[in-house]
Amino acid sequence: MTSMFIALAILTGSFGAIRDDDPETMMITLRPKAGAEAELKAVIAAHWDTARRLNLVQPEPHVTLEMKDDTRAIYYVDVFTWRDRDIPDNAPEAIQRIWSDMNRLTAPRGDRPGLDIREVKRIDR
Repeated sequence: MTSMFIALAILTGSFGAIRDDDPETMMITLRPKAGAEAELKAVIAAHWDTARRLNLVQPEPHVTLEMKDDTRAIYYVDVFTWRDRDIPDNAPEAIQRIWSDMNRLTAPRGDRPGLDIREVKRIDR
């Protein structure tokens, strides 16, 4: 799945009707290249702002976390829900450009990929 952003960044296509009946919650872990922390943080914020403006994601829940690994290096975790699971496969150009920036600003660290993309299930209480 780590190559998902790369593949999605080069996909082209037009949006059809967006459904609200098949959401997909994602947890994206992004490990910035050395010195790219601030720029990557801004790109993550731009991704959320753009996805909201284009009405591609559910407004809540959304969380972006800044964390440190065992070496004290910063990394980010972003959790959000696409309104429909087909959206990433048909992402508009504005989102694809942001994914390209994410790829440019991340790098593997140890045995961890620069980008780790996982579908997660939300547990409501």
